[in-house]
Amino acid sequence: TETEPAAAPRLLLGPPLIRAARPSPDSAAATSDASHPFLDLLDAAFNAPSPAAIKAALKPRRALTENCSATYANSGNPCLDFFFQVVPDTPADRVRQLLAAAWAQDAPTALRLACNLRGVRGTGKSDREGFYAAALWMHEHHPRTLACNVAALAEFGYLKDFPELLFRLLRGPDVRAVAKAGAEADKARRKAKGLATQREGLRARLAGRKRARELALVPAKATFGDFLSAALSKAGKGSKPVESVPVQEPPEVQKPEAMEVDQKKTAAGKPRRMSKKVRTVAKLAMQSLETYYGDRAYRFLFDAVADFFAALLTSDLQQLASGGKKRKIGLAAKWCPTPGSSFDRTTLLCEAIARRLFPRDSDPELTQLSDEHYAYHALHRLRRKVLVPLRKVLELPEVYMSAQRWSELPYTRVASVAMRRYKSLFKKHDEERFDKYLEDVEAGKAKIAAGALLPHEIAAAAYRGQDDNVSELQWRRMVDDLRSKGSLRNCISVCDVSLSMSGTPMEVCIALGVLTSELSEEPWAGKVITFSENPEIHLIKGKTLRQKMDFVRRMHWAGSTNFQGVFDQILRTAVEASLAPEKMIRTVFVYSDMEFCSVGD
Repeated sequence: TETEPAAAPRLLLGPPLIRAARPSPDSAAATSDASHPFLDLLDAAFNAPSPAAIKAALKPRRALTENCSATYANSGNPCLDFFFQVVPDTPADRVRQLLAAAWAQDAPTALRLACNLRGVRGTGKSDREGFYAAALWMHEHHPRTLACNVAALAEFGYLKDFPELLFRLLRGPDVRAVAKAGAEADKARRKAKGLATQREGLRARLAGRKRARELALVPAKATFGDFLSAALSKAGKGSKPVESVPVQEPPEVQKPEAMEVDQKKTAAGKPRRMSKKVRTVAKLAMQSLETYYGDRAYRFLFDAVADFFAALLTSDLQQLASGGKKRKIGLAAKWCPTPGSSFDRTTLLCEAIARRLFPRDSDPELTQLSDEHYAYHALHRLRRKVLVPLRKVLELPEVYMSAQRWSELPYTRVASVAMRRYKSLFKKHDEERFDKYLEDVEAGKAKIAAGALLPHEIAAAAYRGQDDNVSELQWRRMVDDLRSKGSLRNCISVCDVSLSMSGTPMEVCIALGVLTSELSEEPWAGKVITFSENPEIHLIKGKTLRQKMDFVRRMHWAGSTNFQGVFDQILRTAVEASLAPEKMIRTVFVYSDMEFCSVGD
């Protein structure tokens, strides 16, 4: 049973630049943390599914497929529908709709399924956006359930999820999608502008060659006399061009002394207007404080997150001290926002964590300070006494990269996602050491992380036709880890590589097909089945991951799958090899976006 976070300081100040407009903490009195049964029920029932909608969700609804075949649109079990229908790229509105129905049927199971959405390292679907949509729905309808389960939710995802949730509550649930769309639009505009510039340059080169030859006779700093001289020289052929007259630069205007002495004030003595960046910081801080003091649910979640980070950092500091075990230090310092970072400017979370780690009564020096000076000193100590030493022990690659200490970077400590993201930078700045590390991994002398990546994410470079050592080694690590578990032994995949699967579905299909083939034992090792009316078992050819991916992508496909033919092929292979029952195929995976033919009798 989850318990509510302990009472914590309620004061938040934000940066000094909003001193004059800072909202008063007294505004929180009207929305105190004291729970009221009526308000809690009202919050839970707001926009909740109606009894008729719940009843409809519990009854399977008939529908038609794209090929007009009879099917069911739902299973009659809302929790099962949520588990099956929520996949990557499912719209947030659809996620909330399915979660609301599942919660109405069985709230504990729905909460577990929401956690399963975020699960990484083999604990769930690793669907970050789907989880964020579910978490924001919980905050709206069951805020205390979300806040009181912060520690449990952290076991499935990672600690950065909580600053991200606070960020989206303040800036809007679709803030990342809007920013991504804006960045892509800017990129497209820059590309179009570059192409237009190239076309104009080409036209100028083609149409202006004659003009360019004429201008070649004119000096760089030309006057009217120079142009006249060039024209006369061209007309007279044998005449010499007039020498150019040097152009005198205008004298530099001396700035008044007042402009040099005081750049911060105008002539009237008034303060200079704040820059756009400073105004943005002030606006974000004001929005954060107004939400914190005015929104009871947000304040409860904010305090729970701050308490959780403070508790983890305190525990890590104890392990860092003499007599502690440094290998038990967690990743709280890695995912805690840095003071002054984007997360901190938007949420003011660092100030809340600093106040919990360094309360006024913890040091006599702090008791004599004003509120603003105390907040400044607490933030300074959070950075210098907590985050810096803990991040140094964690040997985070970002620390070495930002300090340009590439030759000291410990590659064995780089996480799987960071390795995939930074491998080109490692190759650029520290090629010799990085290549030696990859050689050691291949020889078994060192390890490379792969646990937080999905198969198609690791194989992305190979799918694009690139031979990438990092992807190859991470793939081997993933195969070895899964083989040691034995859960996917003796499985076979039916891979649909038709044109309708283009894009991410094709990448996932091929990667999983190659993966299951490498986890199986003889005679199934390295085998996949074609998606066809006449299915065939193929032995994947190739030594590298790129070659294997390319082979599967080029396999023959036709129509839809004949399941009877698939099982006939499996049975024929088993009989020819005289397989024992324990060596038979356990599971047949089918990756397709199409319908299946009737199996028959």
